[in-house]
Amino acid sequence: MRQKMSWGLGLLALLLLVAPAIGLAQEKAPAPKAVAPAPPAASQPAPAAKETTPAPDAKQILQKMCDFLKNQQQFSFKAEVTDDQVYAGGRKLQYGLDVEAFFRRPDKLRINGDGDVESKQLFFDGKTLTLYDKDKNHYGSLEIPGDIDAALDKAGKEYGVRVGLAELGANRLAAHASQGVTNALYVGESKVRGVTCQHLAFDKEKVHYQLWIDTGDKPLLRKVVVTQKKLSGGPQWTAYFSDWNFAPQLADSLFTFSPPPGAQKIKFMPVKKAAPPAPKPAKSKKKGGAS
Repeated sequence: MRQKMSWGLGLLALLLLVAPAIGLAQEKAPAPKAVAPAPPAASQPAPAAKETTPAPDAKQILQKMCDFLKNQQQFSFKAEVTDDQVYAGGRKLQYGLDVEAFFRRPDKLRINGDGDVESKQLFFDGKTLTLYDKDKNHYGSLEIPGDIDAALDKAGKEYGVRVGLAELGANRLAAHASQGVTNALYVGESKVRGVTCQHLAFDKEKVHYQLWIDTGDKPLLRKVVVTQKKLSGGPQWTAYFSDWNFAPQLADSLFTFSPPPGAQKIKFMPVKKAAPPAPKPAKSKKKGGAS
């Protein structure tokens, strides 16, 4: 619509400029009467330039969202997740996962995930972190006393255990989200399933991620899109959030894992640390001979 309007205004201006010339060519105009020159117009001050409102700061909006979650003693939410899987030849398939998450600070966490290709649960009761695979009916446990941050850090760094959305309950959420960011952009306002949100975009070395944060009284996360920039096909991971609850009734038993009948316990394998590169052999210096 804007393009059509622009062309229409341009054509109208062209006709107004050409019309007097056409009239003169068809009919001889009478000689103009002498007219006294008009007095010079009083000089008018140039109109003041309009002030432009700077765009909101994307990092500040992200920080506000992180601070809000950090100040909640307990909360829960649901998320509808889609995950791209890239196969040979760049072919991409998308799978779904329904997530329920429960947090109680400082040391209680539970994530339930039921999806197309996997169904798993993560438990942390302040002493033990357990990951249970419902499809295979086996589980692994790690003794990690401390808070949610300590449990997630140790499980991720030493055993490669990373569960999507678990870090939303971490105290260092803002540090994790902003670490390594090379570019931040405030895109504007848009709606996510009827809710007006502030759309943000951030770049890191390997990923590009977008956030949609509620503009209401509570800066709630409504949508996340993570794009893997370095992987073939640029697979995306997307989550839509709903059912935020900041006064849930969370019993201690919710965070404690009880093995179901027939469940098999397995060991977590530590992440193999890459060996440091071998030092390069020193180059032998050639002795110069007499010419």
